[in-house]
Amino acid sequence: MDVPFGKPPVERADAARNREALLCTAREMIAELGTEKVTMDGLAERACLGKGTVFRRFGTRAGIFRALLDAEERCFQNEVLTGAPPLGPGADPIDRLIAYGRERTVFLLARHDIARAAIERKGAVPAGGPVFTQPHIRMLIGQAGLGLSDLDTLAFQLTSALEGPPLLFLAMDPADAEQRAESCQGDLPTLLADGWQALIERLARR
Repeated sequence: MDVPFGKPPVERADAARNREALLCTAREMIAELGTEKVTMDGLAERACLGKGTVFRRFGTRAGIFRALLDAEERCFQNEVLTGAPPLGPGADPIDRLIAYGRERTVFLLARHDIARAAIERKGAVPAGGPVFTQPHIRMLIGQAGLGLSDLDTLAFQLTSALEGPPLLFLAMDPADAEQRAESCQGDLPTLLADGWQALIERLARR
């Protein structure tokens, strides 16, 4: 049985439509202009909604990007819970664990700019999605029957190994992060995903 991630709060129909319209518009603006050019005023104007509606919905500019991340996080989690194996149910637990780490790495790094924009100026760097990741990993290593003790601590350590590198990348100065990505010839997601797979295969003694 997989770990549920809960249901989003119920919204009025008009509020839900406005929210989806704003998120769709924000995605279009990011694709065309990049995250730096997305502003509260610009989003309201392009979505043909009042500026007050945008502020009530998101609170701050960073809130726009947090809402985007939340929506995409729910889609990712839904794929884990109901999608095709090996990411979804039906595969060997170790194969699912490897698939989860590989997909999660790509997911986090592909949204690096949005995650950076989601940080409030005086806020801390967000810790990613361990609320879902840690119990999911705990469930899979339990199902694998590896004969290991203290699976809770192991799940915590594996979550750190998986969510930590993208988080450190996020916390870097943007220029340093870009230089690091270039030094990996643009293949940083593959390098991190391969490292995750090697770690899990060593743990499972494959």
